Amino acid sequence: MVGKLAVVALGMFAFGYVLIPIYKHICELTGINILSLSERQVPGNGTAGRDVKLPANSQVDKSRTITVEFDANARGPWDFKPAQRSIQVHPGELATVMYEFQNVQDRRMAAQAIPSYAPRQAAAHFNKLECFCFSQYTLEPGEKREWPVAFVIDPRISKDVTTITLSYTFFEVGGRTPAAPTGEAPVAAGPKQEPAS
Repeated sequence: MVGKLAVVALGMFAFGYVLIPIYKHICELTGINILSLSERQVPGNGTAGRDVKLPANSQVDKSRTITVEFDANARGPWDFKPAQRSIQVHPGELATVMYEFQNVQDRRMAAQAIPSYAPRQAAAHFNKLECFCFSQYTLEPGEKREWPVAFVIDPRISKDVTTITLSYTFFEVGGRTPAAPTGEAPVAAGPKQEPAS
């Protein structure tokens, strides 16, 4: 019985040992494990140092270019702006931009950003993979931060859309935010007049 168990254990160890080279060889033959890169050096099994050309990402529409403009609004006393005002991207292409923020107050604050899009139909095709707008942040007095926004524009977006504006409004969470102006002039209250009888 001990001899049979030793043979089974030895067979399991041998199978585990040869599984890695077999897996690498199958991946090289089928191209399964290299879809995310356009070109790379494939190691192992005599292919080291050989360039392997992989198919380009077919979801990027290189026949079109969309200008993405970045805007920043702050409802409070702090500095908030994009690191760059605009970039040009192809639909389906991954792009990343940075936003800069500084708490210029002498107190700690908690804040969050809300995005908006123009034209409005672009919102359904603007896919953010990483964004500071997903969370609230607490910043110390004078603290500076840089946050990335990584996005892909869906290639199914209308061909009429050539420019998209991504705008963020940063506001304090739980703080006193001044009310937005109404644009109406205050009416002075005068003496109440009795109707003539």
